Amino acid sequence: MYGFERERCSQAQSAAATEKVIFYMSEVSSRPQAGFSQFDLRSDLQRGIEGLGFTSPRPIQEDTIPAGLAGRDVLGLAQTGTGKTAAFALPILERLLAKPRSGPRALIVVPTRELAMQILAETTALAKFTDLKAITIYGGVPSPPQIRGLRAKPDILIACPGRLLDLYGQGFVKLDQIDTLVLDEADRMFDMGFLPDLKRILALLPKKRQNLMFSATMPAAVRSLADEVLDKPHVVELAHSMPAETISHALYIVRATQKAQLLRHLLAQDDFRSAIVFLRTKHRTKRLALQLSRAGHEAIGLEGNMTQSQRDKAMQGFRDGRYDVLVATDIAARGIDVANVSHVINFDVPGTPDDYTHRVGRTGRAEKSGKAVTFASVDELPGVHAIERKLKSKIPRLELPEFEPETMQAGAAPEQMIEKRAVMRNTRRPDDAGRSYNSRRRPEGAGRQEDAARPHNPRRRTRRRRPGPRKSETAN
Repeated sequence: MYGFERERCSQAQSAAATEKVIFYMSEVSSRPQAGFSQFDLRSDLQRGIEGLGFTSPRPIQEDTIPAGLAGRDVLGLAQTGTGKTAAFALPILERLLAKPRSGPRALIVVPTRELAMQILAETTALAKFTDLKAITIYGGVPSPPQIRGLRAKPDILIACPGRLLDLYGQGFVKLDQIDTLVLDEADRMFDMGFLPDLKRILALLPKKRQNLMFSATMPAAVRSLADEVLDKPHVVELAHSMPAETISHALYIVRATQKAQLLRHLLAQDDFRSAIVFLRTKHRTKRLALQLSRAGHEAIGLEGNMTQSQRDKAMQGFRDGRYDVLVATDIAARGIDVANVSHVINFDVPGTPDDYTHRVGRTGRAEKSGKAVTFASVDELPGVHAIERKLKSKIPRLELPEFEPETMQAGAAPEQMIEKRAVMRNTRRPDDAGRSYNSRRRPEGAGRQEDAARPHNPRRRTRRRRPGPRKSETAN
């Protein structure tokens, strides 16, 4: 009897344990999946994601990948460094694997070579465990290697508009099988004058296709064009006009002649790891990089006059850590993704608030902290004020005793100097008859009195127009 009761008790415990396991499994299956597994991507893509060290999707990825996988048009607006490349690359790769056929089938159009190479690197890493192939097409380099790549019928083309149209005109590019179009950094392409080329490309593509448009900023003019390209898009806006919250901002108001000295001072601080220094002109960029190198820094320049091989060498050296300072024009403000950039330094104030957003977006990437420092002379303060209006906040002012701004009068603040200069430029006098200070003329009649009082100068010759026609004009 005792043995029977023990056996029945054991069976009851086993049944209860089984019921508990079943309940636990059903509870787990009902929970929402975390990480990239929530998108139900193929295992080969999951391996690529893990190989890049991605654990959980960023907000732009979480909000756009499902729509991309469903075949919808997407308009994604987010700050730089928030993961937009994977947001459009993963849906493309998944769809290409689901329905394999001869390529090219996806076209990614970008404004710069650097951005094209960055997208190629990340896309190739995501597709590492698949047979999908991607190539880049851009100018500034010989075309035969690109032509050979096109003959292999890659699945994805990452192209700049000019070279793409050039090779299409020569018959090397086929776009009749493209079913997904991506416009990355769309606002930059429109700003750089690519609009006519983009319209030509759009006319060459099949009418039935998926369109994905991503950008960090989207002015009103660009938004109207996006409305023409996109069909009922899924729109995601993540504070795209503002820099990332992981970036701290600072402003130094200094003399223009003190900027180089202030830069060397900041590069010597303990929190400096690597920096991108932005200037407006190519010549000054090259000169500052040389000055920093002579001062003992591992610095390299990056500007538009360099050949593609020189630009590649500079960028690769900066990525590998051989150089800790990259001195660049705005060519590096877009599409440059380098980890562990601790500082972005605006040696020159950016031309527009959007340029400021793109420049400082080179730091504070992947949710890491970074510093954005701006040097401004008194004459550059109006540009700073425009940036602050865009940011809707004032950039903190920092001062160093050895770097004092130029002064117009003792005790005057820089903002007061700007106001005083503006007043001087627009000052009017009662006898000016509404004319500005710089374009004043003497009152009518005053000139003759002044001329009469002026001492005679025998070398001064005046030409007087005769009241009647010249003799040569009346001879005939």
